[in-house]
Amino acid sequence: MFLPTNEKQFGFWKMRRNGMQNVTIANLLGITRQGVSQALRVMDEKIDASLREMAHANRIQIEKIDVQRGVLFGKSIPFQTNAYIFVSEKHGMQVWYEHDGDCGACDEYTQCIEFIWDFASELGIKIEKTADPTKMAEELLSKIRGLSG
Repeated sequence: MFLPTNEKQFGFWKMRRNGMQNVTIANLLGITRQGVSQALRVMDEKIDASLREMAHANRIQIEKIDVQRGVLFGKSIPFQTNAYIFVSEKHGMQVWYEHDGDCGACDEYTQCIEFIWDFASELGIKIEKTADPTKMAEELLSKIRGLSG
């Protein structure tokens, strides 16, 4: 499923993810609270469907979905490791697997650092800056799990 990040509904969803209440979104945009609620329900369904579809395509067994933050927690069946799927405004849908790797020797080092920082920023989560993307990702995931209950 294509997740339309440029739609008005996605904008409402981002506002809610950033901590705005429905009534605040409605007042800010000059629309009814019911209109915001309806748009958020539709976007929640799209995000849930997209996360589930991505999990299915990547053979990830779902543990939990936090639609409001755009995160799926699961376990990769083929890799037998924890897996995460994120909805990012800047980076789209991302699938991450827990693994022990040599981040310094990886061609994706810069992209990983950038994604972790960007996603933490999108969620309003502060993480410690280190040169090790694995440690940053572990801290971010720990904080997301804490928020997701």
